[in-house]
Amino acid sequence: MAAERLVVIGGDAAGMSAASQARRLRGPDELSITAFERGRFTSYSACGIPYWVGGDVTDRDDLIARTPEEHRARDIDLRTRTEVTEIDVAGRRVRALDRESGEAYWTGYDKLVIATGARPVRPALPGMDAPGVHGVQTLDDGQALLDTLDRTEGRRAVVVGAGYIGVEMAEAMLNRGFEVTVLNRGEQPMATLDPDMGRLVHEAMDGLGITTVNGAEVTGVRTGPDGRAAAVVTDAAEYPADVVVLGIGVRPETELAAAAGLPLGPHGGLLTDLSMRVTGHADIWAGGDCVEVLDLVAGHTRHIALGTHANKHGQVIGSNVGGGYGTFPGVVGTAVSKVCDLEIARTGLREKDARAVGLRYVTATIESTSRAGYYPDARPMKVKMLAEYRTGRLLGVQIVGREGAAKRVDVAAVALTAGMTVEQMTALDLGYAPPFSPVWDPVLVAARKTVSVLRKAGSA
Repeated sequence: MAAERLVVIGGDAAGMSAASQARRLRGPDELSITAFERGRFTSYSACGIPYWVGGDVTDRDDLIARTPEEHRARDIDLRTRTEVTEIDVAGRRVRALDRESGEAYWTGYDKLVIATGARPVRPALPGMDAPGVHGVQTLDDGQALLDTLDRTEGRRAVVVGAGYIGVEMAEAMLNRGFEVTVLNRGEQPMATLDPDMGRLVHEAMDGLGITTVNGAEVTGVRTGPDGRAAAVVTDAAEYPADVVVLGIGVRPETELAAAAGLPLGPHGGLLTDLSMRVTGHADIWAGGDCVEVLDLVAGHTRHIALGTHANKHGQVIGSNVGGGYGTFPGVVGTAVSKVCDLEIARTGLREKDARAVGLRYVTATIESTSRAGYYPDARPMKVKMLAEYRTGRLLGVQIVGREGAAKRVDVAAVALTAGMTVEQMTALDLGYAPPFSPVWDPVLVAARKTVSVLRKAGSA
């Protein structure tokens, strides 16, 4: 009997995790695996690219978990620099283009995994495709940006966007010795936070010497006589730039899937069931940044591009394709970042998210420290907590502070996943010693204050 044929589109976290897990469960005599990757690299940390660009990570290869050669040694037919250009669902085959030779050919499949990732948002504005304007999503993107920085004599960098990618790239440019301006169309940086918490990020960026312009609507990039980017233009001003970095965010890379008639959600990502099987297609799975996932707090799907999710998706898909069983139940929206020594964390819903799904809520914000106040190097942090009116169910937590702040959000992520109330949280048995925490951990202090606010509102 011929081996079953698995085809994987995409050679990064989700795709190669799926391929590797399937190979662990089924040998090459039972399952042949062909994987297509349009770039040169596989199984790398896209989340680490800003730190490589900024010099914290010195070697690009440190970001690579497994090379193409290592995958091939495990009986996976991995074809790099080869882009899948069409999926024929009815014919159970994909059309691929070898970017080196120009050869195009069809490959049949019995089972298909789509892990095409996401692409940086690049607005259709004048000059956005000019040399010197960079999106940063892949290792190839990161290398192209570094090549530009090495050739650039000027030291003015403009970052468009102030979300996770934007603030991380602002730090990277600062570390490279550039004068950095961040153009943000929102009220405050980090729109994943409520504006009152985003304001803390803005103040910290100002303190680092990063110029942040809020309410800036970019209208294009002006190019110089050499055709390269020379300035970013907004509706109110022009900002000279020797290099432009786009940090506006990403969108699911699903044009290929859409053309094949596969179902997409409201955010443009593929829709799957709990097993990561594409809705309505028994032999097609999808995972990583190209899918939408269930928000366990809000109750609807979201697009969240994170390597943690992608690797879990790949494990689930590989288990199911390989004859085992796995599910991915959803997320609570946990994310952490930093700009220099400022740590930023959030999980669950913001105020606007709660309003959007019709939830009544209360909020409480507290100031605390990372260690006992008398212990050396105790650093300040601010914690904001949202809870549902009447029930007291935890809805979300945001934390902004210095060393020791961000990872405290994990306690809140577990509480959200468990559906805990803020009153239940006050009794959590968290670790305590003066070098690690005040006697009341900041998350518990926030929970206590939120309980107090609920009681005053007559809902607890």
